[in-house]
Amino acid sequence: MKKILTQILSIAVFLSLQNMEVLASQSADSNNHTLTKVAGNPVAPNFNLEDQDGKFIQLSDYKGKVVIVNFWATWCPPCRKEMPSMQRAWEILEKEDIAMLAINVGEDSDLIFAFTAEYPVEFPLIMDKTSSVVRDWKVRGLPTTYIVNPEGQIVYQAIGDRDWDAPEILNKIRQLKKD
Repeated sequence: MKKILTQILSIAVFLSLQNMEVLASQSADSNNHTLTKVAGNPVAPNFNLEDQDGKFIQLSDYKGKVVIVNFWATWCPPCRKEMPSMQRAWEILEKEDIAMLAINVGEDSDLIFAFTAEYPVEFPLIMDKTSSVVRDWKVRGLPTTYIVNPEGQIVYQAIGDRDWDAPEILNKIRQLKKD
């Protein structure tokens, strides 16, 4: 019974996020090179999620680093649109010791594996199968990305797709390492 309720809850969250994804794509800044400052720099909620290889990843594993935390789904057109630019940004930022984690919302490793055949990425793709992390982070639409500073605080957010390898975005992210 618990498993069925979890599945129903996941489907409900999935459907509500699907509707929010449309809103996010409509309300995203017309300039895809912007990040929005988050008031008060709240502490980023920790998570412990599994990647496609069965390894568990926690946000706390990245303490002391700048971390880009992206929430996405394979069915989300803006998520698909931004994934190649995220990979290009990762290729740049990985060398600068900045982490990137993409949290898939409500899907399983089979769907993600099929997705990566079309959109290959090298940064960690982890799964929020029960959508508990997306609720903890108060995600309002997909894709949503948060930038976490080395102190573990959320500094920036982006609702909707972005060109993650744009110099304006990369420079804002890099600046967090220097502060």
